[in-house]
Order: sequence, then C-alpha cells, then structure tokens
Amino acid sequence: MKKLDAYILRKFIGTFIYAISLISVIIIIFDISEKIDAFIRWHLSLKTIVFDYYVNFVPYLVNLFSPLFTFIAVVFFTSRLAARSEIVAILSGGISFRRLMVPYMIGAAMIASLSLYLNHVIIPNANKTRLRFEDAYVRTQYYNLSVHIHKQISPGVFIYMHNYDITRNLGIKFALERIDKQEIRYKLMSETVMWDSLKKDWKIYNYFIRKIAKDGTETSSVGMEKDTVLGFYPSDFKEQLIDDEAMNYKELDQYIAQQRMEGSNNVKYYEVEKYRRTSFPFATFILTLIGVALSSRKVRGGTGLHLGVGLLIAFSFILFMQISTTFAESGYISPLISVWIPNFLYGILAFFMVRLAPK
Repeated sequence: MKKLDAYILRKFIGTFIYAISLISVIIIIFDISEKIDAFIRWHLSLKTIVFDYYVNFVPYLVNLFSPLFTFIAVVFFTSRLAARSEIVAILSGGISFRRLMVPYMIGAAMIASLSLYLNHVIIPNANKTRLRFEDAYVRTQYYNLSVHIHKQISPGVFIYMHNYDITRNLGIKFALERIDKQEIRYKLMSETVMWDSLKKDWKIYNYFIRKIAKDGTETSSVGMEKDTVLGFYPSDFKEQLIDDEAMNYKELDQYIAQQRMEGSNNVKYYEVEKYRRTSFPFATFILTLIGVALSSRKVRGGTGLHLGVGLLIAFSFILFMQISTTFAESGYISPLISVWIPNFLYGILAFFMVRLAPK
C-alpha cells in the first residue's frame, strides 16, 4: 500500500468513525431521555442499564447507520480534498481515477465486512440481551394475534380459533382437524379452550368430537368439559414483533421453515430480514462509488453542495429499499429480489457516475 492509499484510507475510516460515533451519542442521549422514567420506576442500577442494554444497543446502531454514514464520510472528506485541489494534483501526478478508487474500495470492504459480521454473529446475540431488557422494563412483550387464526401445528394437523386472549390463555370457537391423504380422520370443535397451568394441558368446553376410521365408519361424542392434550402451547399464540432481530442465520432459517409449515402470513417478513442481512452491507460499496464520483470534482458550493446532493441520493436509496421490501412483505414480489433490486439499480447508477467522473 502506497502513502497515498494510506492517506485516503485513514481519512475515510477516521471520518466514518467520527460521524457514526457522533450520531450514536446523540441517539443514545435521546433514548435515555425517552426511557428514563422506566429506569427510575424499576430502580435499575447504572451497571444494569449500561451493560445489559446500551452495550448491546451500540452494535445495532452502528450497523443500522453504517451505509448512510459511509456515504456521508466519503462525500465529506472527498469534497474537502477536491476543494483543496488535492485530487487534481493526484490525477496530474499520473494516477488514474480508477487507481484512486482502490483505497476507497478497501475502506468500503472493511466496513461491509464488519457489517456482515455484526448482522450474522454479534447483533443477534446482543439483541437477545437487549430485547429481554426492553421486554422486562420498557414495553409489553406480547400482542394478541388477529382474529381467524389458522395454524398447522404438525404435519396433517390443523387448528382454527376465532381469536385468542393471551391474558387468560383462552381461545374462542376452537377447531382441530387431523387429515390423512386429503381425508379428515378426526375433528374436534369447541366453544372455548383454556390452558390449565397446573395440569399443563387444555380444557375444552361445549365440545363435539368426530372420528372417521379408514373403512368409513364414524363415531362421535359431545360433552360440557374435558381435559385433553392438543399438541400446542399458549406461547404459540404470542408473537414478538421483533423476534427476528434476536435470531442468528440458522435460527432464522429454522423459524421460517416452521412458520411456512404453520401457514403463517409472516413468512415473507422473515425472509426479507434473512436476505437483507447480506444485501444491506453491500450497499456500502455502491454508496462509496456514488460518493466518490459525486464529490471528486471541485464546484461552487463546495462540501455543502456535495453533501446536499449526496444526502438526497442516499435517502432515495433507503426509501426505495423500504418500498421494495414492503412490496415483498405484501406478496407482490420475491423477498430475495426485493432486497437486492435497490443495490442492482443504484449499482448501475454508480457505474455510469464513475465512468463520467474523470471527464
């Protein structure tokens, strides 16, 4: 690595660390002001707040803003180099624009590698502790599922509830079906079903049970109340809105398979999260290329103009990514395509901007 490479790389990484540290401190200050009442109400010690929450919150923050602040760092220090005619001197010294991009790409690779590592290894484990803290002291952990709940609890076994009350572990208008080779072999219908926490089983009320043998003979029974094992638990009807943040890649993959088997409507949401963890860090390369191409020329308005135009492009990229993932979660496009299409389209934009920049 030449002195010029080390100089640009030092400027790049230094500006990025400064920018991401500054925004992290600002966000943490606002977060403390928002949660201070909960901290006081639960009489939490400073050690608990810092090590159980904020130490695990910082990696999440750094990774969340890393592509945007990579872009801001590139635009900021490159436009300063251009304003001081340093880039003109570099190019006049016989170094091509493509060669000038090398230290930028090394810096982008370092940041993207860190983001990939954080996404797949550090953040899921850190989020387990952070989310447990928030669930215990800051917010309500669970929410009720919507009405008309359909789930496959095991191969060939399906359940239905009109709605489920998590506060009483009570299901309304319950039905369970066992299907073998597309034929119903067992059906249970009940007005209500309630979990018995002492016996660890379910109580069904006002029930009707129908059994159909393979030879076609049927038996049925009715009753007012009965204890039974149904093959699922109350926790199956409690959903955490941000479970995916605390799952590593393997856990998320297994959870998606389970949700798909149960017929959940949330499968695409989790698939978007799975693919986003890999695609999002690669945005670092694209935004770096756009940032260099945009800010390497000395213009009137200097750094301010470059930052203004650069932020417009960066926020349009983030907005486009949000729109594409929303379409994927709604089922209109594939989750894999939705998370990569912003990188692809803005990658084309970066390619043409880098080609035009030396001219």
